[in-house]
Amino acid sequence: MIVIDDISKRFGGISAVDHCSFRIETGRITGLIGPNGAGKTTLFNIIAGFIRPSGGRIWLDGEDITGLPPHHLFRRGLVRTFQIPREFGRMTVLENLMVVPPNQIGENLFATWFGWRRVQRQERNLQARAEEVLERLNLIHLRDQLAITLSGGQKKLLELGRTLMTDARVILLDEPGAGVNRTLLADLMRFIEYLNRERGCTFCIIEHDLDLVTRLCDHVVVMAAGKVLTQGSMEEIKQNPAVREAYLGSVALADSLNPPQPSPLPSEGSLS
Repeated sequence: MIVIDDISKRFGGISAVDHCSFRIETGRITGLIGPNGAGKTTLFNIIAGFIRPSGGRIWLDGEDITGLPPHHLFRRGLVRTFQIPREFGRMTVLENLMVVPPNQIGENLFATWFGWRRVQRQERNLQARAEEVLERLNLIHLRDQLAITLSGGQKKLLELGRTLMTDARVILLDEPGAGVNRTLLADLMRFIEYLNRERGCTFCIIEHDLDLVTRLCDHVVVMAAGKVLTQGSMEEIKQNPAVREAYLGSVALADSLNPPQPSPLPSEGSLS
């Protein structure tokens, strides 16, 4: 789905991403891990069109998208979320979803004057769709609250829920588990699995929670110092001594690559 081909990014004399190449395969959940400062978020910003690379190309489903702005990529089905959610705080939870679909009739001034029945009909359809998403996210009871009042985990669920209001094909998630309590994290993980298995969405996930990566990701790419250090299954990554040295930096942290066996997730009821 996405090919990262020899991408580099320099800020003055600092090389944040250094000739980085790998593939995000269609229909899979790819993990992107590595220490702080490895260049993961910079690479995400390049893929999503927020910054231009110093060299290399990005391909989306065979099309060169290098340097295209985020709104053009959004229309091509590429969506990203942020480590710190960027909700519209002074709008309600429901409105945060309804505002997402592009090319709404009500955005046209003349349509609001002369085609208000069509505008109203579309608004009703969007509201029904948004309420279905909130039901799936288990946030329907918060539909009329201002988004700024949500917890950090609820905001991340809401941000991910926006993808259901679009025709997203590729979703880039920047540390979805950061600062999220374990209950909401279980909801978040189930929702990612739903989007992947039922909606066919392709994911690339930056994450430091290796338990989450182990549960969700089919393929894992490890970055260090702006480069791709290695890639493969999580089991292969765990056994790689270069990963232990570069990613962990100390023997004392080695246990995080071999977390205890996770307990089963709660039932699917809250997202069914």
